[in-house]
Amino acid sequence: MHTQAAILSIFSLFLFTQMNHAQEPVVPEPAYLSEAPLPKGWPKPGPYNQVSEKKYPAYRAAVTLGKGEAFWRLFRHITKNNIPMTSPVEMGMKNEEGKALSRYSMAFLYQGQEVGETGADGSKVEVKDVPAAKALSYAWQGDDSKSNIKKAKEALFTELKKRKLEYSSIRMLGYNGPQVPNAKKTWELQAMLK
Repeated sequence: MHTQAAILSIFSLFLFTQMNHAQEPVVPEPAYLSEAPLPKGWPKPGPYNQVSEKKYPAYRAAVTLGKGEAFWRLFRHITKNNIPMTSPVEMGMKNEEGKALSRYSMAFLYQGQEVGETGADGSKVEVKDVPAAKALSYAWQGDDSKSNIKKAKEALFTELKKRKLEYSSIRMLGYNGPQVPNAKKTWELQAMLK
């Protein structure tokens, strides 16, 4: 009789454990969802949720100042000049003492330096060649909320201090368009190294 009760108790515990495991949500690992080609020689985003050091080749970009209207200004530029869309979109970030990072510029990256020509396109867009560089990078998947950007900034600045490195500027790279749900979008915040 005791053996049957013990077996029944063990079986009940097993069922209870299995039911609890079945209810736990499975969170997929972050994965880059590619919508457009990266510029020539450009590394893929990641690794996610950690700081890594990355090397970037020289590249060509159409740059403009501003925030929301900047995207459409650049979109008109590449459309008018038959420049293929690439990913990511680059945003220059202001880092003012005691304030959250804020966007001040945007750039669309060309496929390579042999595409298009450098120089002004009107008064608000400039196409320029950007030299090769190294960066400390923090990638995440989700939205570009202030809290996600703050988390990435804190991780970068902790690592800069730990490695005793200096940076020249901060940029954010957005890899996905509006058709991708926020939970699946990939971003990188980067401290460009001196």
